[in-house]
Amino acid sequence: MARIIFSLGLTTLVVAGSVGSTPINAVEPVSKEARKDAAAAASRADKALVRGDMIAAIAFAEAAVRLSPQSADYRMTLAQGYLRAGRFASARQAFADVNQLRPGSAKAALNLALAQIATGDIEGARATLAQNAGLIPVRDLGLAVALAGDPAGAVAMLSEAAKKPGADAKLRQNLALSLALAGQWHGARLVASADMSPADVDQRMEDWAAFAQPTAVSDQVATLLGVRAASDSGQPAVLALTAPLHVVAAPIATPVAAPTPAPEPAVLVQPEPIRPPLLLAVPAMPMVVAVTPPTAPLVAAPSVVPVVASVRWGARREVVQPLPVLSATRAVGRVAAASAPAAKGDWYIQLGAYDSPAVARAKWERLKRRYAAFSAYQPMGASVRSRDGSFYRLSVGGLTRRDAAAICGRYRTKGGSCFVRRGTGDQAAVWTRYSSKG
Repeated sequence: MARIIFSLGLTTLVVAGSVGSTPINAVEPVSKEARKDAAAAASRADKALVRGDMIAAIAFAEAAVRLSPQSADYRMTLAQGYLRAGRFASARQAFADVNQLRPGSAKAALNLALAQIATGDIEGARATLAQNAGLIPVRDLGLAVALAGDPAGAVAMLSEAAKKPGADAKLRQNLALSLALAGQWHGARLVASADMSPADVDQRMEDWAAFAQPTAVSDQVATLLGVRAASDSGQPAVLALTAPLHVVAAPIATPVAAPTPAPEPAVLVQPEPIRPPLLLAVPAMPMVVAVTPPTAPLVAAPSVVPVVASVRWGARREVVQPLPVLSATRAVGRVAAASAPAAKGDWYIQLGAYDSPAVARAKWERLKRRYAAFSAYQPMGASVRSRDGSFYRLSVGGLTRRDAAAICGRYRTKGGSCFVRRGTGDQAAVWTRYSSKG
């Protein structure tokens, strides 16, 4: 899978490489020998992080923290190891310790919020983001807000930032993903197309459709970071920041066959193979995105959303939130009702977007042969224009969200690609009108 732009963490925050080996201690280790051993262990942990050996990184970082428990740097290294190993409960505790030792760290605050989201502590994540809104870069803050259950707020925040000089491709792609998480797939496609080819946009929408339907609370953060969630009972109690100090100066063993006393080795719990981390390799483009006609802004956002001094949260709710619907150019013509199942809702299964209705019709015939259940439904379509040209969208719909998700899921098990969205200008496909006229 092509890497999707997620600026959260992977570029500047989560995988920051070495964070340094000089601690900032409120309480010095008990001896010079202990300080020396702690620094040596931390240095080895940093090197293990760089080469991707999380078992060694965690073992050495835990040893460093035992010897110098008041070092924010050593705890940051440990927290990064936990996060990259998919040990989200341990990472949450470790980043909280860093925040306590070093208030005002944007890296620690953002990664703490991610770990809280991955462990289901949504309210805690929201509080962390609100408290550190002035520190975290807006492109990262916006996507984190969306992951914490407020995609509408994220869209307002990021669309305002996208209008400003210096807005880059990563910010626009985080805006596009936030639109997708809010159920505004048409807007997501148009924003994403500002920096991508049409073929890549199609793949991006498929990737995001899967991303928007997690099966476990850790799925989205794990996918974002390119890791697998692991069974994790939390950071060892002896490493707690408030634990009594029992430090002895002892040499650190070089072999790292297994971590020092810690939770059981990680057991993967991800139900499906996790795709690689999702980043986009495209040059940043100095442009302002507008996905509606030229006279209208991208998204009707509040009058001003500053780079945020505070964040107001709505109640935790279904991620598909009502936003201004970005209209598509509708296919013209009146079409007689087809003998398809009665419409029960406003949810559609999008099957693809093609260069013309003729191409969409040929694809529809192949889809029916591949998955016979589609034969019971009338093909729907809409002509949509974007800055990259026009395309014809193919879908089936008039379903409840549950039914649409179930049908799309079954189609995916047969190797198909689709995603579920609300109706936005879908009408009976143009070729059904021609057929009905004989």
